[in-house]
Amino acid sequence: MSNAALYVLTVLIWGSTWFAIEFQLGNVAPEVSLVYRYAGASLLLFAWSGFRRLRLRFALRDHAWFLLLGLLLFGINYIFAYRAQIYITSALTAIAFSSMVWMNIVNARLFFGVRAGRGVLFGALLGLIGMFYLFAPQISEVSLTDTVFYGSVLAMLGALVASFGNMVSQATQKAKLPVVQTNAWAMLYGASFTAAVALVNGHAFIFDWSVAYISSLAYLTVFGSIIAFGAYLTLLGRIGAHKAGYAVVMFPVVALILSTLFEGLKIDATTIIGTLFVLAGNVFVLRTRPAGKTSFPSESASTMRTQRAQQS
Repeated sequence: MSNAALYVLTVLIWGSTWFAIEFQLGNVAPEVSLVYRYAGASLLLFAWSGFRRLRLRFALRDHAWFLLLGLLLFGINYIFAYRAQIYITSALTAIAFSSMVWMNIVNARLFFGVRAGRGVLFGALLGLIGMFYLFAPQISEVSLTDTVFYGSVLAMLGALVASFGNMVSQATQKAKLPVVQTNAWAMLYGASFTAAVALVNGHAFIFDWSVAYISSLAYLTVFGSIIAFGAYLTLLGRIGAHKAGYAVVMFPVVALILSTLFEGLKIDATTIIGTLFVLAGNVFVLRTRPAGKTSFPSESASTMRTQRAQQS
């Protein structure tokens, strides 16, 4: 699959998961729902790997990578994000997580020596300006209190943890670990960690048998976890975290479109201006080549290596 297709797939699916998550909030504790989501995704990936006869036995050092990826990308960051929304609005959480664009740029430089280049930096700046425009009405209604500050800190910590998870994923792909099996093990470890957190906090492992909860859980498990993470992490391995991370700025645009279609959200000048800024930033980020010494392989060469790794 081409890089463009992977990017569009990631943005469309994760942008729509914001809508699906609303049906997960209710009787079941967020951590418990996360356990169901990633445990289910892990089992499906293991089943797929077994069906395709993909390699599932790995060295202990590889499992150390899987564990670290699971904790960062499928565990801790989601716990921070869900906890943050107890204290702040989803708009503030989205803005906080959009800072992962800059975190990825800095971390890619620190861990892999990749300089983002002026185009990527300018594009990221345009994207963040667009985010503030999109959520300007919600931001103007927020008063700075201790709870808002605490929630914002949690959201920023979640974004930082997710950025570190991006670095770990890039490192695993540089080590030639296949994306599908890596995600299967990492999601299992992430779900196990989240289950432990849920038990420590006294959350009951109940289940909501309503159609809304089951259908949204199925969507988040198959599309939001298996397909979207598979697409995003594959893209990350090809073009680098400093570029792939811009997808987090595009998610709210998709979410706003869905809200307009299904929730009656009215489009105004602020929404249009913000969306244009985000889209303009998208062009700068994805069309600019890295300026540093580290160069990423061509799409065709990277695709061949990825396919060979997944077949091993």
